[in-house]
Amino acid sequence: MQIQSTRFGLLEVDEDQIISFPHGLPGFQGKRDFVFLPYQNESPFAYLQAVDEPNLTFVIVEPFTFFQDYSFTLEDSVLTELGLSDENPPKIFNIVRIPEIIKEMTANLLAPIIINWQTRIAMQFILEKSPYTVRHSLFPQDSPGQEEKGGK
Repeated sequence: MQIQSTRFGLLEVDEDQIISFPHGLPGFQGKRDFVFLPYQNESPFAYLQAVDEPNLTFVIVEPFTFFQDYSFTLEDSVLTELGLSDENPPKIFNIVRIPEIIKEMTANLLAPIIINWQTRIAMQFILEKSPYTVRHSLFPQDSPGQEEKGGK
């Protein structure tokens, strides 16, 4: 299958790279299918490229690399809807905001992306009564060597 992307050009992707969001993403309800593109081997970062919108790409991150204590409880209805269990645990990602200065990069911990890796079905789950926000810094403010510039 071929997908056009503003960021990556023409992509040839396998069906098993597609992650489907039956309910869409908040703010992007019409966009249900995304290609999962790892950034690099062993990197916690990846991209979600919309299948039918070349200009829509999200940078996502596995949060536990940066936030070891990140935790929340999924409702039973979410576990059932996604077909998750102890034998089939979810993959968790968070959408990243990349400002011009890399050290100011943040992750949306309030609304994790929950993926059933076996079925490739996902949802963005908004946590209620949570201490998390939509902008948690990925890098401590005193972290040296983070002066590089990023993109928007």
